[in-house]
Amino acid sequence: MIGQALNRVDGPLKVAGRATYAYEQWGAGQPLYGFIVGATIGKGRITRIDTENAERAPGVQMVMTHHNAPAQGVRDESIPFEYWRAQPVLTDPDVHYYGEPVALVVATTLEQARAAADLVEVEYTSGRGRFNFAEQEDEVYIPKVVNAGLPTDTAVGDFDAGFAGAAVKVDQQYTTPYELSMPMEPHACLVEPRDEDLTVYVSCQIVDAARASVAATLRIDPERVHIVTPFVGGGFGSKLGIHSETILAALAARELRRPVKVAMTRQQIFQLVGNRPTSRQRVRLGAEQDGQLTAIAHDVTMHTNPDVEYAEQTAATTRSLYAAPHRLTSHRLAPLDLPPGTDVRAPGEAPGMLAVESAMDELAHALGMDPVELRILNEPTVDPERNVPYSDRHLVDCLREGARRFGWEHRPATPASVRDGRWLVGYGMSAAIRGHFQGPTAVRVRLEADGTAVVQTDMTDLGTGTYTVLTQVAAEGLGLPPDRVRIELGRSDFPTSWGSGGSWGAASSCNAVHGACMTLRERLLTAARGDTRSPLHGLDQADAVFSDGNVAVGGASEALSEIVARNHPDGVEAEGGTRFMGDDPHYTDYSINTYGAHFAEVGVDADTAEIRLRRMLGVFSVGRVLNAKTARSQLIGGMIWGTGAALEEEAVVDLRSGAFVNRDFAQYLVPVHADVPDVDAVILDGYDDKANVLGAKGVGELGICGAGASVANAVFNATGVRVRDFPITIEKVLPGLPLMDA
Repeated sequence: MIGQALNRVDGPLKVAGRATYAYEQWGAGQPLYGFIVGATIGKGRITRIDTENAERAPGVQMVMTHHNAPAQGVRDESIPFEYWRAQPVLTDPDVHYYGEPVALVVATTLEQARAAADLVEVEYTSGRGRFNFAEQEDEVYIPKVVNAGLPTDTAVGDFDAGFAGAAVKVDQQYTTPYELSMPMEPHACLVEPRDEDLTVYVSCQIVDAARASVAATLRIDPERVHIVTPFVGGGFGSKLGIHSETILAALAARELRRPVKVAMTRQQIFQLVGNRPTSRQRVRLGAEQDGQLTAIAHDVTMHTNPDVEYAEQTAATTRSLYAAPHRLTSHRLAPLDLPPGTDVRAPGEAPGMLAVESAMDELAHALGMDPVELRILNEPTVDPERNVPYSDRHLVDCLREGARRFGWEHRPATPASVRDGRWLVGYGMSAAIRGHFQGPTAVRVRLEADGTAVVQTDMTDLGTGTYTVLTQVAAEGLGLPPDRVRIELGRSDFPTSWGSGGSWGAASSCNAVHGACMTLRERLLTAARGDTRSPLHGLDQADAVFSDGNVAVGGASEALSEIVARNHPDGVEAEGGTRFMGDDPHYTDYSINTYGAHFAEVGVDADTAEIRLRRMLGVFSVGRVLNAKTARSQLIGGMIWGTGAALEEEAVVDLRSGAFVNRDFAQYLVPVHADVPDVDAVILDGYDDKANVLGAKGVGELGICGAGASVANAVFNATGVRVRDFPITIEKVLPGLPLMDA
């Protein structure tokens, strides 16, 4: 059952419109509706806020500002992860970034709340905002650690000497723009007060973090906060923590003693939920004439908010990817008065590999060497910085299989040498690596007297297939058909997990389910063996086989429902758990990663420089696959996102106000169907016994790692034009296009 391409068990609910998302919840009573009023300056102070007209508008129940907002908890820096900290709003008249909430209008209908929001009058004194990343060189500083607690800088050998002595050198700077997670479901919630408790229906990725954050902000016992999020319409990191709409709704609901709904508009999401920081990356590669790397350096500077520090681990994957005796990585932060940076899908790896894998292509070109063979030549035998063995590394297999399937041997050896009518045609490739993480997760599995199983955990489903893979693991573990397994997710009353994020969710929760099922099997077998009424009485449990709702030992067999009904008439349950990776010695003793190889073919219009992706292939090694269909879907989604990062995505800052000027889908471009005509993902068979008992590793974010670089390298191969300022747009390619004969 594990690994099969089982259709999503929640699919029928979704296509029938019966999967209830946060804003569609109704709770026990008719809700009120809130609308956020955002600051129209990027830095400064509110000098006057007049809510009188808004308060007199039809249906308005409350206008909350910093003058009347309840007291709230403060962000506790001693809490290791930002998402569990308090997130206070409307606490003072200071404005820290454009769009920051300055008021919440609550009314009987959404239309009334939105109309009244326009009546709130706010006057400001503007301060000197720092909005221009290019001008912050003097304020760059060194963070203590970067995301995931990784070291800020690393050094092995003597990079300066190794680079100076290299026969062939690449020393280039790459820039990546602000990018944003844009899930289909907006950030939204319904908060319902019940005596001293709050039920919070919210779209979030980590239930435990949401509960802790709401409780800390409102300064109430976490047991009083009940999070409900059975379905999440995408997140990509933007819903790892809760945001202002949830806190504002909770404050208003407590004050009014009424349920309150608040949803962000699409334009507000651009300003209020964080972004992938813009970055400037210097990559230096030194190699012998035969292509053997001798020196690697990856230095990253990115923006951060001065009040909420976020340091993306952009250079971290460079530490494990290629062998070289002399190595250097660093991260630096430039404070800007912009919304805080946050985890956007494949944080660090996506922008970091875009730069490093472009630089590797530049080195291959300088050497006159095949880019695939250059990477294979520099394959390490142990992690080159941690000096520990890899748990399971099949990057070379991905490279070779991808090259074979893609027809890499037909790659134009000389850039701008192949033309198909009006199109210049080029091939590009890149490697992919991403660390595998494991989060603490608890799951409860209950076997009812009728032989059906119920799995409960606060783990969430972002649309990635959590309901389905947990069904498969439980079905295999207990020998049940999938339709006799029911998965219940996304409630804080269920056992606690780290939720969905960082590609740790599926593997962590599935291993917890597996553990619970193994405990249940043991209990059932013990009961049957000691029960004189059972056909399995006295038989050796070691030979037991669970299948089709029965357990068999040799020629004897009994239905699970009969064992449960006779020995546990009220049902029997067990809990399983997965521990934090820091407590698992395998994650210290081994370098545990996932791997891949991307191959892309593009066409570039010889006259206009229009770029079209023609086809794309990814080959990946992710350990054991939990569901072939959903895993492939996740990888293809990541590859498409990588294509967007290479060619389209860019949030542009108005340097006068700090606002993102292209804050809608009309101007913030993402790939559409016409942009990705032929994309395929292939997964190699695998099993990583150091990662966990099931041998499975994260999938969701690997697909984006390196994907953009394969497209960028294909553009160079097609045109001979190397663009290092992403995204690659027409105006950056057109001036360098070769003159072509008519």
